[in-house]
Amino acid sequence: MAAAVAWEHRVETPAASLFAIELGRGRPVLFLHGITASAFIWRPVMDRLARHYRAVAIDQRGHGRSSTGRDGRFDAAAGAEDVIGVAAALGAGPVLVVGHSLGARNAIAAGARRPDLIAGVIAIDFTPFIAPAAFDALDARVAGGARTFGDTAEVVAYLAGRYPRLPPDALARRARHGYALDAAGALRPLADAAAMRATCAGLRADLAPDLSRLTRPALLVRGADSAFVSPAALAATRALRPDLPAVVVAGADHYVPEEQPGYVAQLISEFGAEAFEGSSL
Repeated sequence: MAAAVAWEHRVETPAASLFAIELGRGRPVLFLHGITASAFIWRPVMDRLARHYRAVAIDQRGHGRSSTGRDGRFDAAAGAEDVIGVAAALGAGPVLVVGHSLGARNAIAAGARRPDLIAGVIAIDFTPFIAPAAFDALDARVAGGARTFGDTAEVVAYLAGRYPRLPPDALARRARHGYALDAAGALRPLADAAAMRATCAGLRADLAPDLSRLTRPALLVRGADSAFVSPAALAATRALRPDLPAVVVAGADHYVPEEQPGYVAQLISEFGAEAFEGSSL
């Protein structure tokens, strides 16, 4: 059966113009991608949830078809403000926010600031206490992607080397929605290079204060083979917040939503039922 056609639209927040895709009806779930990615990486998860939830994914500032923001900021507070702006614009009551990597940071920061708008948070493979070496490796990967390509096949080949465990459909999705022709006819990443550098720098800030202040239900998710969030980082995070449940996903590295979309959709469905039940709808 062919996938449903997503509604593409823009959400205007006080600081940014954000591109969004949307499927389904029901309680709202907002999806936030990781650095250099786009809203479309969530499509397999959204397709599985659209019968029961209003699934909305955005290109975060500096990514995809969204603006870089009018304030030039890429820290956790700026990311949280965008999430809060989208949650308010949806006008559907508290929102369950599901974030991967950069998106997980922004989900936690938003929940800490506006618990009235956030029903719960699922934070996938981003925690406090990430080792500096992991951020160094991320900086190098992100910088290496700021280049042009001759055609889509070249993009897919590059992505396959950068993300060796992503399935072919995920690679094709990233290639299709993350690149566009420039004036010279070459394919260039839609993720703004300067914004990516600033975003990488902002990711290093201590997230522990925001996680400590988070009062909404939250689920921590780590890929069992993740080189970004180490077992020690997750253990330290659980020591900081022993009340928060955590799931380690076997057979996945950092890119859990794209490698295990069915399992991620199941986690969202199960956790979402509890989070929305406890929210003030």
